[in-house]
This record gives sequence, C-alpha cells and structure tokens, in this order.
Amino acid sequence: QVQLVESGGGSVQPGGSLRLSCAASGIILSGFSTGWYRQVPESQRELVAHITAGGGTNYADSVKGRFTISRDNAKNTVYLQMNSLESEDTAVYYCNAVLNGYRYWGQGTQVTVSS
Repeated sequence: QVQLVESGGGSVQPGGSLRLSCAASGIILSGFSTGWYRQVPESQRELVAHITAGGGTNYADSVKGRFTISRDNAKNTVYLQMNSLESEDTAVYYCNAVLNGYRYWGQGTQVTVSS
C-alpha cells in the first residue's frame, strides 16, 4: 500500500533550523505533485511548499526565503529545509502526493518553535 512517512520534526528555538523528510513507498514521487502542508489547532490546513513532477516549486508567502522544498528521486524522498524558524511556524507538518485524482497524506510531524 501507499505510505508517506514524515520525520525530522522537533522543538527548536527561534532562528533555528530543521529538515523534514517524507519517505514514500508504493508510489514513485517523481511522477507526482508533492507538497508540504501545516496545521495548527482549530485552523485550516495550509500549503507551505509544493514541488511538481517536473521539479517546479511554489511557496507560501510566509516562508519564502526561509524554506526550501526538494526531492531526491533515488531515495524516493521529499524534503523541507526550514531555516530562520519563527514561533509562527509551530504546527503539525504533513506531506502529500497527488496524481490523477489520488491524494495521499502522511501522518504528520510536530514542529515547535519556542524560547
């Protein structure tokens, strides 16, 4: 079955960095549109970063210049490098992959930014 497994979350101080990983099985990520979303309690899940099957990227305005999405096709893994983290970045981060009407989600990984 298809699985997306996020890892790399944790607690950091403001200004710190984390790299999230999303390891896929059952699908080949290079053929999918893949994104990172985040969600805080009682709020809508929002798109953070997106990478197309062709490698094009898009970012939410709030993370432009600080976050970078990338994909390692050999490892079938998508990454989110998060720099200059702020308290507002605290959320559960989810990986997803979309193709031909199918949408797959990971289980989420918690990121907490606090002093």
